[in-house]
Amino acid sequence: MLTEVGAGNSTTSSGSGTPLGGRPAWWARLLARAPLRALYGFASFIGWLTFRFFPYRERVVLENLRKAFPSFSEAQLREVMRAYYHGFAQMLVEIIKGVRMPAAELYRRVRIINLEAPRTFLAQGQSVLLVAAHQCNWEWMLLALSLELGYPVDAAYKPLVNAWAEKEMKKLRTRFGSRLVPAKDLLADIIKRRDVVRAIAMVADQEPTTSEHKYWTRFLGRDTAFYVGPEEIARATHFPVFFIAMRRQARGYYEMEFQLLAGRGEAGRPGELTERYARLVEQQIHAAPPDWPWSHKRWKLKRSVYQSRPRQAPVG
Repeated sequence: MLTEVGAGNSTTSSGSGTPLGGRPAWWARLLARAPLRALYGFASFIGWLTFRFFPYRERVVLENLRKAFPSFSEAQLREVMRAYYHGFAQMLVEIIKGVRMPAAELYRRVRIINLEAPRTFLAQGQSVLLVAAHQCNWEWMLLALSLELGYPVDAAYKPLVNAWAEKEMKKLRTRFGSRLVPAKDLLADIIKRRDVVRAIAMVADQEPTTSEHKYWTRFLGRDTAFYVGPEEIARATHFPVFFIAMRRQARGYYEMEFQLLAGRGEAGRPGELTERYARLVEQQIHAAPPDWPWSHKRWKLKRSVYQSRPRQAPVG
């Protein structure tokens, strides 16, 4: 989904359904009124403080980076980690600002390339499946897509544990007309509303649960399980599938590009579409290492010794 299908999208509940023992997050609404330049100044301070004194999940970040980039020196790894903390702090204030950001400002800050490709299918009455990764600012990705596509956007997501956060994030994610669908209900919703021409959006680079059907491959130097929901949906519906690559152009400015992963009814052999997706995600991570969430414990699942070796096929 262009919200999050799983990883990083759950929040610890305080029991009251709101952070800080039930007190409303007045600070978030106050920050949303501040100029973005001031918010970036605050983010820079938080990023510096986090890197220098309170490195969040430092061991996890460095372990992930060392395995993904074995040729990097320790200085290079530390620089990627520093840029990651700064970039993530920027994304957090961008999400807060997104609650009040005018549509015209979002148009200016998120440029979309090749939007006509999915629009061509949609204009012909053919729904499309869009898959992305947790690269850069995936929340602004959904907002920009909702504004500019010109067709309904349904984003798969997993509801947050924290009731207050769930309510506030729903407000943000749907403010330009997108519709959120719980991931577990997505295929049933597609079938039920099959006459609605729309884009189905997913972020699919998170780790699948132990109970989900999964696909194993080599990814960032490690045996990695991938969620196969997009491939299964494409095979069941024959929807064309597009990958959305997101790149940071400058602070607060992004570029989204649509790339065709599979044409209508062209999901290919089992695992083929997921393999193509994994390779494109890996390519964009190597192009901009700080923009992927390295503090997430992505590799909790371990491949059984009885499973075949994961493969790494070329893209295309």
